[in-house]
Amino acid sequence: MALSAADAAKKRSQAYAHLSNCNLCPRRCGVNRFETTGMCLIGDKVKVNVIAPHFGEEPCVQGHHGSGSVFFSMCNLRCVFCQNHDIAHTRNGQDLTPEELADWYLKLQDVGNVHNINLITPEHVVPQVALSILHARDKGLTLPIIYNTSAYDSLASLELLDGLVDIYLPDFKLWSPASSKRLLKAEDYPATARESIKAMHAQVGDLCFTADGIAKKGLLVRHLVMPGYEAEGAEIMAFLATEVSRDCFVNIMEQYHPDAYVGRPRSRSKQPAADKGGGNDRASERRYADINRAVTPDEISTVRKAAEAAGLWRFCDPPRHDGFSL
Repeated sequence: MALSAADAAKKRSQAYAHLSNCNLCPRRCGVNRFETTGMCLIGDKVKVNVIAPHFGEEPCVQGHHGSGSVFFSMCNLRCVFCQNHDIAHTRNGQDLTPEELADWYLKLQDVGNVHNINLITPEHVVPQVALSILHARDKGLTLPIIYNTSAYDSLASLELLDGLVDIYLPDFKLWSPASSKRLLKAEDYPATARESIKAMHAQVGDLCFTADGIAKKGLLVRHLVMPGYEAEGAEIMAFLATEVSRDCFVNIMEQYHPDAYVGRPRSRSKQPAADKGGGNDRASERRYADINRAVTPDEISTVRKAAEAAGLWRFCDPPRHDGFSL
């Protein structure tokens, strides 16, 4: 709301330029998205799977009336365990121009009476998102904007969003390049996520709330605890405490379940030649068997204790009173 007309016009110009030579995402495909697509398989229009008030977010985000969630199809990561695989790995949904997307924001505000506009997995459609926010503002949007991301964002992308986003909601998934290469198909993910989260915090600061406990502005970091990867979770908590802020609001999530490609039968084409004849039939083996299970309470507790030992203290815990956690 504080952007001047000149700043808004500059952001519009930058957004169209990035669509003509797509280099905002860390993949840097360099394609003209008015003519073709890059790795995300999305052109100049966004493909949206679901738009609706959503009650599956943090209590301080969903509030009483829900979060105005916009689930974008496709993604710039290829997480083998993707918890939203049916949305992020498929091109299902409706194609919308930035102006049409802005109209949906206004419907969520005026009809849905939601607390915010929650843009879920938008890393690959940042130019369109920026244009839609500017258009919606001109038509009367006043709700906070949430950028709900995997943290695989470039600094140029976050620069375009500066002044347009109120709440950054990144999920810092894994710490090591080797794990990220294997499970996310992006070896540079950890370095990119560290850089991105620091830039997000520099823009909006620590998470703050309205008087009734609804998130208003700031950074909220999620970490999905992975089976067997609690040591990487501990590294992420130490990074947040030492290089971002000890007042960083953190949601240590325990709802991981095998999904997407995890647990699928191993392809016969991947078997050694000696095993294809029959005797030792490896077709019954499962892919990514090490994470083909739920996380244990001990693994979750290990990450939580590591976070507290690092100095973090603001967690998304169930409130001990009839209200929201501040």
